[in-house]
Amino acid sequence: MIHKKSREEIKLMRHAGNIVALVHQEMKKVIEPGISTLELDKIAYDIIKKNKAIPTFLGYAGFPNSICTSINEQVVHGIPSKDAILKEGDIISIDVGATFRGLVGDGAWTYPVGKISPEVENLLKATEKALFKGIEQMIPDKPLENVSAAIEDVALEAKVGIVRQYGGHGVGREMHEDPFLFNYRTNCDIIIKNNCAIAIEPMFNLGCDDVHTLADEWTVVTDDKKPSAHFEHTVVATQDGPIITTVLL
Repeated sequence: MIHKKSREEIKLMRHAGNIVALVHQEMKKVIEPGISTLELDKIAYDIIKKNKAIPTFLGYAGFPNSICTSINEQVVHGIPSKDAILKEGDIISIDVGATFRGLVGDGAWTYPVGKISPEVENLLKATEKALFKGIEQMIPDKPLENVSAAIEDVALEAKVGIVRQYGGHGVGREMHEDPFLFNYRTNCDIIIKNNCAIAIEPMFNLGCDDVHTLADEWTVVTDDKKPSAHFEHTVVATQDGPIITTVLL
């Protein structure tokens, strides 16, 4: 079932999203060669708690940390570690969830660590572009498939791989709600409802589409070990246009 959000729920989701955006604002400042992903996790945890919210990911299905930190060929669900030290030329995807008064904000961004190669830079640009093209299609009473198609079209134009096992999802009082959002066309017949909230999150690979999960049962990596990028915003469809909740207020 797709849950339409009340005015009060949207207000709280925007507050939660603002906290997610505060974390990303700080990540952009502190990500540099030599920092560990566990340090990044501690910074994020402190920001979330300072703003009277709960780290949504911490303990979710047993996940041990407050954010996901996925480096290079790691697609999603990377576990922060003191031994994972960023180096020049890496990319890192930071996925953040914050729950404020029962409502969730969920947003991810992929950051360069120092100078990265032109082809990896183009991967990041394409994935970010796909996110915003998808957001443009979050229109009430229109097919959800329009969002998927907009994302796929960017991938086809950029000639990059699409992660097909994972995608976007409804979000609100739970981190994962209906509907599931594919990042490619599927003949989905779901219609976007006014005031529904969806986390739109394209994941593109520099190489093949295929991914698998490591022995830690969390970290998803590309089969060909080529870099992957992940960008995500929580978005509410309204008659006045899409509202991105995971931005600074």
